Amino acid sequence: MRYRRVYLESFGYTLPEEVVTTHELERRLTPAYERLRLPEGRLELMTGIRERRFYPPGTRPGEISIDSGRRALAASGIDPAQIGALVHGSVCRDYLEPATACGVHHALGLPAECLIYDVSNACLGILSGMVQVANMIELGQIRAGLVVGTEDGRSLVETTVERLNNDHSIDRRGVKPFIASLTIGSGSVGIVLCDEALSRERHRLLGGAVVANTEGHGLCQSEGLETFMRTDSEQLMLSGVETGRQTFEPFLREVGWSRGDIDKTICHQVGVAHRKLLFEQLELAESLDYSTFETLGNTGAAALPLTMALAAETGRFAKGDRVAMLGIGSGINCQMLGVEW
Repeated sequence: MRYRRVYLESFGYTLPEEVVTTHELERRLTPAYERLRLPEGRLELMTGIRERRFYPPGTRPGEISIDSGRRALAASGIDPAQIGALVHGSVCRDYLEPATACGVHHALGLPAECLIYDVSNACLGILSGMVQVANMIELGQIRAGLVVGTEDGRSLVETTVERLNNDHSIDRRGVKPFIASLTIGSGSVGIVLCDEALSRERHRLLGGAVVANTEGHGLCQSEGLETFMRTDSEQLMLSGVETGRQTFEPFLREVGWSRGDIDKTICHQVGVAHRKLLFEQLELAESLDYSTFETLGNTGAAALPLTMALAAETGRFAKGDRVAMLGIGSGINCQMLGVEW
């Protein structure tokens, strides 16, 4: 897919105030660690995640998405009346129905003619929403759109800790499917995309490529971030990175880049082992990347765009930089997008 008239105009994000360190999480897991004779510090050593954040108990994702969406709109300077589509793309939603996007739309005062819906695609939901909005802009159906989402991993992490402490049928081998659940954090992000005539920032979305490797659809499964998630972490990493490798060459062809043209990268925030293997397979230097997993953990669909928002805020990107967004999600799906900053 290629775009000529789509621009990534602005970000807005909202981070929780409550910080939970990995050390504190392991302290809560003392009964399980003692029973299974697991060494303290194991989780941080394996993942590189020092801490993650949680929203207050009872927080609905839509409440936070409203804030992030409002911030993104304000940063864009675009009149909300110009927003022709709103997509809510996180795993976490307020209800089974209606779409969480409905409440966000109402609170933001977007026009009645705005197309609104939720998208579910694991850790690629927000990126998938970006592609759909970009398609509408490129076709001339709308002039601007907002993609937003909020992930809150509190319930998943807390129920996992409780399960590991109290379920004595879980042995050392049985702990492995629960490790990924302990890496989950919380975060929220909104992105405004628009056509060339509305853009002030001129960050052009060039296009990208996707690959679906659904043979691995059973490697990570959850009924929701508020319930248990079982993950074959090792095989998911290997299969996910392989899917990324398969996507990378088509991605380069679509956006007209070579490896050497890439100035900066943002990838899904899983952990240190995942990033190391991914960059080895793509033959890219890790120094190109900006990461947040160390302090935010894995924030699901918000992880990549939230990290990009934080990178932009810190001045990571220079004008003209070619930025590769390297998204991989369970399923297994891979989506890579290129932005000329």
